[in-house]
Amino acid sequence: MEYFLNHTDFFLRALRVFAVAGFVASLFLSACAPKSEATLTATLPPPTVTATITSSPSLTLTLTPAPSQTPYVITATSAVTPSPRGLFIFSMNEAGHAHLFIYSPLSLSLTRLTADPWDDITPALSPDGRQVAFTSRRNGCWDLYLLDLTSGDTSRLSDTPEYDASPSWSPDSQWLVYESYVNDNLEIFIRSATDPSQAPIRLTENPAADHSPAWSPKGRQIAFVSDRSGEDEIWIADLDRLGNERFINASHNPQGSQSHPAWSPDGEELAWASMDANSGMSSIYVWGGRQPALPPRWVGSGDWPVWEENGHLATRLTTANQNYLTAFDASSSGLSLPAMLLPGTLRGLSYGMTTLPNPLPPAIQVAAASTPAPLYQPTLSPQAGIPSGRAALVPLQGVQAPYPQMHDMVDESFQALRQRLSAGAGWDALASLENAYIPLTTPLDPGLSQDWLYTGRAFSLNPALVNAGWISVVREDFGQQTYWRVYISTRAQDGSQGESLHRVPWDFSTRYNGDPAAFEQGGSLMNAIPQGYWLDFTALALQYGWERLPALTNWRTYFHGARFNEFAMMQGLTWQTAMLELYPPEALTTPTALIPPTRTPTRTPWGYKPPTPTRTPTPQPTFTPSP
Repeated sequence: MEYFLNHTDFFLRALRVFAVAGFVASLFLSACAPKSEATLTATLPPPTVTATITSSPSLTLTLTPAPSQTPYVITATSAVTPSPRGLFIFSMNEAGHAHLFIYSPLSLSLTRLTADPWDDITPALSPDGRQVAFTSRRNGCWDLYLLDLTSGDTSRLSDTPEYDASPSWSPDSQWLVYESYVNDNLEIFIRSATDPSQAPIRLTENPAADHSPAWSPKGRQIAFVSDRSGEDEIWIADLDRLGNERFINASHNPQGSQSHPAWSPDGEELAWASMDANSGMSSIYVWGGRQPALPPRWVGSGDWPVWEENGHLATRLTTANQNYLTAFDASSSGLSLPAMLLPGTLRGLSYGMTTLPNPLPPAIQVAAASTPAPLYQPTLSPQAGIPSGRAALVPLQGVQAPYPQMHDMVDESFQALRQRLSAGAGWDALASLENAYIPLTTPLDPGLSQDWLYTGRAFSLNPALVNAGWISVVREDFGQQTYWRVYISTRAQDGSQGESLHRVPWDFSTRYNGDPAAFEQGGSLMNAIPQGYWLDFTALALQYGWERLPALTNWRTYFHGARFNEFAMMQGLTWQTAMLELYPPEALTTPTALIPPTRTPTRTPWGYKPPTPTRTPTPQPTFTPSP
């Protein structure tokens, strides 16, 4: 009892504390009730207690002194504040054009941002996550545009006949660095992202091709690709220096071709893709700016790296006729994102942190919900005399070839591709073919006995266009197989058709100039990138289902084995299965050659046989009679 009396004041204070705690707890339970918005009013002694529900959800208590003699209000507001998240923004071929897409492997499915009948390529998300800079030909020429992710509005930033592409943002989201094709050469420019009326600032002026710029997050360096050293290498422009001292070679790798530089989020490391000159394999390397003397370290396979916020490197992984999206841990080279097959060819890749509005702006909703129209509709033409289960051959109208025919299932795709190519290049490159369908009675060159031209599902471009300079061919190696990317020169060279080339094509004719090395390698690279604008026929044909074929293993010594001009629509069929769509099985059986017996036997020649020796008589002595 004495202890209780001595500590009465302590117990009274404890009771007051428990009472206040119970009251605050009741407010918390009331605020956490499922209400869209709750406002509670009570008169309390100062200070005022403000409870706010955040998106966690968690309770944040803010104590603010209040004037005396005034009722105090407790406000509990339920509000969800979205947090920025990392998203991929890329351009991909779809339905004959390139459209912009946004994607997150964990939280957002593949969502279309644009779906118009023109090409939108090389997107770049701003550092503040509000805008996407990209290149579009919606007004006839390649210009820079800005897409506001909050409103869905698109604004034009540049207005020139030249090819402007590959934008990259400054760290403050106020400037853009990009490539532009001026005076028949690719150069680097800088322009304001907020005031289109400002004249662009030229960063490079060199006879070499300078392209694919990337602005460092630190703000004072810009990495780009240049062949001023004779090979495509990564160079860095220091904005704090002047003249030729501004440019520094960062890769120093004459044994490979570098492309697509990308800065890490902290600006301390620089990644790029490098294609080995011997194997043709493309890999991702990371170079440290703090220790520039050390060689770059290998991370993984790929040809278009972008950094994620967690230090991982995402990249495009390209095969002969498909594109994948994958990612690696930059520190351990471990796989962080399994290769995901993309439904089209990438035309640009970017990554950044952004907060998408919910719901999406109406303009983006319309693009996301649109369904692209099919590029062609296959139609079978019934013909008499065709056995059941077999297909027919139909003539190709307006096409010159030894046998202008094609399989009934693929002729509509060919004609649709021909029409699209004529509109994009300005001339009909498929009007004259080296071959279309080849009958079984016509033998092809050695090594092509099972060529897809026999199936009626293939065609080969006229090789004379290469000698005329209307076609350029870029060599691409995948493992032990060699493929070719075909570019067709456009008729209009004012920027309204095609794009500028970024890679040096292959020259088959140098095998005949007397150089032993070029003869053994089946040719060599051209001295420089051809001038003008070109259309990527390989990528366009792939949208219509036509795949390029690998070269034969002896293509270096056998020109026809290169097969750079042949495309086939396989549709998952093997050559044998495709042949059975046209011919009976017995037509594909090769009979064994037998030597028939002759009616009159002939004497087998023995060659030279000496005569049999005969016995020679021995002379006998003659007796002479004596007298």
